[in-house]
Amino acid sequence: MTRYLARRIAQAIVVVILVSMIVFGILHFLPGSPARAMLGVRATPGAIKAFNKANGYTRALPMQYLLYLDHLVHGNLGFSYIRDQSVRSLLALDVPKTALLVGTSYALALIIAIPVGLAQALRRNKPLDHAFTVFSLVGYSMPMFWLGMLLIVVFSVQFHLFPAEAPQGASVSNAFSDPQAMVLPVATLTIVTVAQFSRFMRTSAIDNLLQDYIRTARAKGVSQRQLVLRHLLRNSLLPIVTLVGLSLPFVLSGAIVVEALFNYPGMGWLFWQAAGAHDFPVLMGFTIVVAVATVVGNLLADIAYALMDPRIRYSAS
Repeated sequence: MTRYLARRIAQAIVVVILVSMIVFGILHFLPGSPARAMLGVRATPGAIKAFNKANGYTRALPMQYLLYLDHLVHGNLGFSYIRDQSVRSLLALDVPKTALLVGTSYALALIIAIPVGLAQALRRNKPLDHAFTVFSLVGYSMPMFWLGMLLIVVFSVQFHLFPAEAPQGASVSNAFSDPQAMVLPVATLTIVTVAQFSRFMRTSAIDNLLQDYIRTARAKGVSQRQLVLRHLLRNSLLPIVTLVGLSLPFVLSGAIVVEALFNYPGMGWLFWQAAGAHDFPVLMGFTIVVAVATVVGNLLADIAYALMDPRIRYSAS
């Protein structure tokens, strides 16, 4: 297991470097430039040239990337031209707020999706199964920004139950001080994630219901409750564990839309503003954080998979 973890960590480092390399190249070929975004459309060619020289943009692109990689190794994520602040300090403020939003949505989605998927599998092709299937398909196919706007119209504009704007403030404690304002952003992410997780849980549980160990347990007179909790649930959760790790980039990308829609000052909102202002260091810093979170999520999912299923033994081969 130790050799496996070492190999996976090495692979994760390579993945992060490749992702940073690709995104670094893409950002520098996009229309516009940091100089125009920082100095304005009326900036003179001399001012733009001086800005590019001062920030290393006159060098060849491979040299720019190697310089950025050297800074990254030393913990320097760059400096935001627009906000006049280091990217590291910006992310230190915003990552916890996004982690709260995504973590709460993930937890609620799992709490809801697992029993829903089990109930659908146990009542396959019954009215309950069809009802939840329709909900899952609608929730999964609906654009996240449209779902968020729909929740705002219904619960904020029509019934005045929850604020249309998420909690404001530079600290994550502001979200705890106004929990009502977190309801709609969390609900938007949760509904889409439940729709995805419940479908996988249903399919996994149906596959396990057809296995021989379920027939054997029933033949031995095991009660329905014990059958579900001791046999069906544990084995059906294995694909969900993998899905949780793989779906993290999807949820984080959804957080960008949700934070922009509800004006939630998290990492996604920071990325949204940086994209409009061509703030390359912030965009790269966001990419690095998401890449690291993704590979760590996948690694934790593999470890949890092995712990839940003793038949799995990882090796360095």
